[in-house]
This record gives sequence, C-alpha cells and structure tokens, in this order.
Amino acid sequence: MKKIILASASPRRKELLEQIGLAFDIIPSDIDEEIEARTSPEQYACTLSRSKAIDVAGHLAKGALVIGADTIVILGDSILGKPESRDDAFLMLKSLQGNWHEVITGITVVDTTDNKVVSDCEKTRVKMRQLSDDMIHAYIKTGEPMDKAGAYGIQKFGSLLVERIEGCYYNVVGLSLVRLGLIFEEFGFKLLK
Repeated sequence: MKKIILASASPRRKELLEQIGLAFDIIPSDIDEEIEARTSPEQYACTLSRSKAIDVAGHLAKGALVIGADTIVILGDSILGKPESRDDAFLMLKSLQGNWHEVITGITVVDTTDNKVVSDCEKTRVKMRQLSDDMIHAYIKTGEPMDKAGAYGIQKFGSLLVERIEGCYYNVVGLSLVRLGLIFEEFGFKLLK
C-alpha cells in the first residue's frame, strides 16, 4: 500500500479526501502560483497542479502517491485567482454576479516509486445569481472569499450565491473526486474497493 500525500493546505480538499475515507498526509507545496498566462485555462490549471505535485514528490522517498491540485475560475477570457484584498474580492464577485463562468481544477498524481506523472482537469459551469452590493459586502464579511479562486466557495455561505451548476459539484469545492478516482486507476489504485 502506497502512502498518499496531499500537496495542498486547502481545508476543502482535506475534507473531500476524508469524506471518502482516504488515509493521507498533508505536505503543502510552496511553489509560486504564477505561470505564463498565455496557455489555455486547462493547461494553466494542470501546469500548476503538476508543479505542486512534482515539488512535493521531489522531497519524498519512494512509495508515495502525491496529489497536486489547482482550481481557477474563468470569466470570459479572464482567470480569476484568489483575491488579494476585500476590494479585489468585491470586484470579482461583482463581475461574476448574474453570469455563467467556468471552474477548472487541474489534478496531478505523481508516483514517487517510478516518477510516473498523470495530469487531467475537470471543468464545471457555474451561474451566480444577481447580487446587490450589500449582499456582496455581507458575504465578504464572512471571510469566505479570501482564500478561494473567484472569491467564493459553493459550500457554506457561498451556497446562497450560486443559482445553478452544470458538471461536478466537488470540482467547484476544489477537487473532483471522480476525476481523482480515474487518475488513481491509472496507477492501479482504486478508491472504492
């Protein structure tokens, strides 16, 4: 049995892996999340997830599967990362309100035994409801937007903002479990036994 390592400090990813009963350790990557923005959004998310997983795998002994993930929000041609301030969060939420956007999560798994790397991504369409400025400010006061791509989370208070989704709910939370399961199967590891 290989040791599973999550290369992320995201509490949401931790909760999702715990939800399916996976035993794992957390070793967050400290790579710079800025990469060349001229790639497609899918390549952008996959490149970041790959960089995180490879960074952590490089510090481990053989016998581990390292999971790297990165979630981005796409509105039109813009990639919305984590807000840098409350004002930034307000502007992001203002631009998203009433519109469809895409949430893309790149997922990479690295096997430290043979350095096999598999990357893929999941894409979900999300429609945010119309929001008043007061509602946006009230949501920002909860503190939820500050560590999330696009300045919102679909769980907790953020659930009041999302009108509809098309695709994987868990992807919007931060990690598509079905996509992770498919990637793990390429390593001969089944999440459901």
